[in-house]
Amino acid sequence: METQQEVWQNMKGIFFRKPITQLVEEAIIREQANGHRLKVCVGSDSHVYGDAISYATAIVFVREGKGAFTFIRKDRQIQKISIKERMLNEVNRSVEIAYAICAILDAYGVGMEVHADINTDPDFKSNTALKDAMGYILGMGYVFKAKPYAFASSNCADMMV
Repeated sequence: METQQEVWQNMKGIFFRKPITQLVEEAIIREQANGHRLKVCVGSDSHVYGDAISYATAIVFVREGKGAFTFIRKDRQIQKISIKERMLNEVNRSVEIAYAICAILDAYGVGMEVHADINTDPDFKSNTALKDAMGYILGMGYVFKAKPYAFASSNCADMMV
């Protein structure tokens, strides 16, 4: 699967050359051995720079009452697309990763949310993708969060694009 071959990094810029499934499982084993209860939040963000779109996808491990840590994947595409299509591309990237890691999370009893960097206020352009994004994420069986509760996309991924 494509997601297995990509390069991931943490927020400090340290790169990992392992499949994301392996990174996730190792992190869960380590954190649970240290007594932490975990929740995983997956989200993506993008920024447009001329004809290029930079994307970042974040997998945030929230330690109940003890902070969090993140794995990030970044990429860049040359294309011109609508705001709605870009928002749905972000959601698709998040769902792709959620799907790749959900069996591991289930095996270790770790809950997951998928975050969309989409505003619930209709006055914002990103809102045009809200219903489609919500339907896609919920239809896949995942917990859906949008702004202002979508910190994995709105904060973590946003810092890296």
